[in-house]
Amino acid sequence: MGAAARAIARRPVVSLGLALVLGCSTAFVATAAAVWRAAHRDEASVVERVDAIVVLGAAQYQGEPSPVFAGRLEHAALLYRQGRADLVLVLGAGRPGDVSTEAEAGRGFLLERGIPPEAVVALPVGSTTLESLRAAADWMRARGLSSAFLVSDPWHNLRVRRMARDLGLDAYVSATWRSAARSQRTRLEGYLRETLAYLYYRVFGR
Repeated sequence: MGAAARAIARRPVVSLGLALVLGCSTAFVATAAAVWRAAHRDEASVVERVDAIVVLGAAQYQGEPSPVFAGRLEHAALLYRQGRADLVLVLGAGRPGDVSTEAEAGRGFLLERGIPPEAVVALPVGSTTLESLRAAADWMRARGLSSAFLVSDPWHNLRVRRMARDLGLDAYVSATWRSAARSQRTRLEGYLRETLAYLYYRVFGR
């Protein structure tokens, strides 16, 4: 095969490669824009009331919620006091050696702030966001509950809402900026991580 023939044969491969790069770039940019838009939308402003407020877990230290976790819990308490739901579910398991789980630490935090014990349920199940949301969906479904506000950090909104809806919940996001990263750099890192995490979930389902 001559040089000209080889060049012609390579053209479909090069074209395919360029098409793949363009497709991946387009998907990334579109997803990043969707993550940003979801982060800046509080669906509690358009949905009056749900069955439960679901708080995504975060780090805790010997039963004391981290500042990030505490910010989420404070926002959940605010929604509860506004009468937006009669129930708060706190999610998150623990790590080996922990004296408490994220869910139990979060429940204790809310009780200390005056939320009635019967209104706060700890679900210490799951080492990933999807596992924790699956436990919440199963728990709610068993009790005839279906709608929820999801409380996490803003850049998580798109992914956690998609996961919860895939699990059969009527899920709406109401994030808190109080627990979000303070600097522009760390916020950009959060958006980047969530863009990649959302794409990973959509491709692999986990």
